[in-house]
Amino acid sequence: MMLLRPLPRALARPVSWLLVLLWAAQMAWLVRSSYGESAANLTTDLARYSGEAQWKGVYYRGEKLGFSVGQTVTLPDGFELQEDGRLQMLLLGSSSTARLRTTVRVDRAFNLRDFEFSLDAGTGPLSVKGRLDGTRLELETSGPAGARREVRELGEAPVLSLSLPRRLVALRPRPGQSFEFQSFDPVTLRNAPLRVVVEEREVIWVLRRPIPTLRVALSFQGLESRSWITEVGEVVKEESPTGLIVVRETRDRATMLAVPGEVQSDLLETSAVQPRGQRITDPIRLNRVKLRFPLPAGFESAALDGDGQTRSGDVFEIVTAGRRQPGPPGVDLAPLLLPESLVESDDPAIVAEAERALAGVTGARQRAERLVRHVHSILEKKPTLSLPSAREVLRARVGDCNEHTTLYVALARAAGLPARIAVGLVFLRGSFYYHAWPEVWVAEANGRGLWTAVDPTLDQFPADVTHLRLLRGGLDQQARILSLVGRARIDVLEIDREFGAVPVLVGATAPERPALPLDIPRPSGGRRGCWSDPR
Repeated sequence: MMLLRPLPRALARPVSWLLVLLWAAQMAWLVRSSYGESAANLTTDLARYSGEAQWKGVYYRGEKLGFSVGQTVTLPDGFELQEDGRLQMLLLGSSSTARLRTTVRVDRAFNLRDFEFSLDAGTGPLSVKGRLDGTRLELETSGPAGARREVRELGEAPVLSLSLPRRLVALRPRPGQSFEFQSFDPVTLRNAPLRVVVEEREVIWVLRRPIPTLRVALSFQGLESRSWITEVGEVVKEESPTGLIVVRETRDRATMLAVPGEVQSDLLETSAVQPRGQRITDPIRLNRVKLRFPLPAGFESAALDGDGQTRSGDVFEIVTAGRRQPGPPGVDLAPLLLPESLVESDDPAIVAEAERALAGVTGARQRAERLVRHVHSILEKKPTLSLPSAREVLRARVGDCNEHTTLYVALARAAGLPARIAVGLVFLRGSFYYHAWPEVWVAEANGRGLWTAVDPTLDQFPADVTHLRLLRGGLDQQARILSLVGRARIDVLEIDREFGAVPVLVGATAPERPALPLDIPRPSGGRRGCWSDPR
């Protein structure tokens, strides 16, 4: 569901964002497109690339995910940098394909002028266009649901990851030097510091021949990677601690995507965290859970403590909303009622949907709960390796946890309910999976109330206590989760069941939850939860 978005770095960062989305998905992923369909369109889609284009394979932990191809075209007053990518991934036994395209125009010194980026996962392309005038950036995001424009004043002119290697080489870097850039990421629509450390000169073997390179280490919003760059600014290899590798290959080898599914690693299952200690059998019946979850050095977040979750060192305790007392919100609620780049709560379609969903429903708690049921019921559970734009989610009506969460937050804000995005892990099918869910402010009298975790993906109001919150925010924050993948360990220290509840045994029938007194719409495409088995 959930959530990463140099020549390969322009692909590697979107791949990282996509992995954030994928690692959090807990539903039955359906096949959206096969390699045969992708191959049939290669001739048309990649016709702009000449015989001099650079092809690269994309691998995750030794398994082939896809490829990228890029080239530089000379313009009268600068250059145009072009790159296309294809990704094919196995998730819970099913395959899904995404296409990425980036075009960046720069001047002779490789300073950014304008760019175009698009991502298409089969539900229609979402594109981002930007034009830079000094430090003034004009942005346009568009998709099948329409376009949205905005202007941002930046502190300094940014670079884009596709033009970074050329820009770096133009500065004549030497081993031991470090550089700071402001990098704009079209995936998250954020401008943030990018640090580059020039490590050493190194000869590496690529395509069976030695190539002199400059090895550099890059750090951007918690994402670490290392690139090998030639003297003309071409990246021939890149790798990150998450297991993602991009390496130069021949066209035939790079585009060889048709790997039998049985030999591919399932990205979701391999990233699941198997808990130790006490056994969790029925999360919805728990009042409290205490977990030991060691965090890597340097991983800090204001979301780790408060609002039903307390932290003491590596130990986290989460209690159900019914055991908490109302209090002040603790933050300024005004920004949490405003639209954002991908949370378009002021869009007429979003406003109309919120009004339709809440017709006749009064009271903050009742309205917050009604939106949970509404979002769960109107979205069909299917893979969407896209950027979660609330407006596009409402149009396509398919999605996983990021889509459910983004749409809920947009609808809540449109209805006057402050809401925000939480990211962490949730217990499902015997393991903890990476996940996203909303938090909504349920106001009571005298300015008091509760920040309540809810889960429209799992149809939970409130969310059960196995929702371990690590971060708050969109994809730019969610990328930090990558530092935990493959290293996370969870010990279940204590669990506290609600009065009268008993563990659900294998083969036993779980007690039904009482129906809520709300008129809940039913989805037309069936109701498959995150935990569904596609078989």
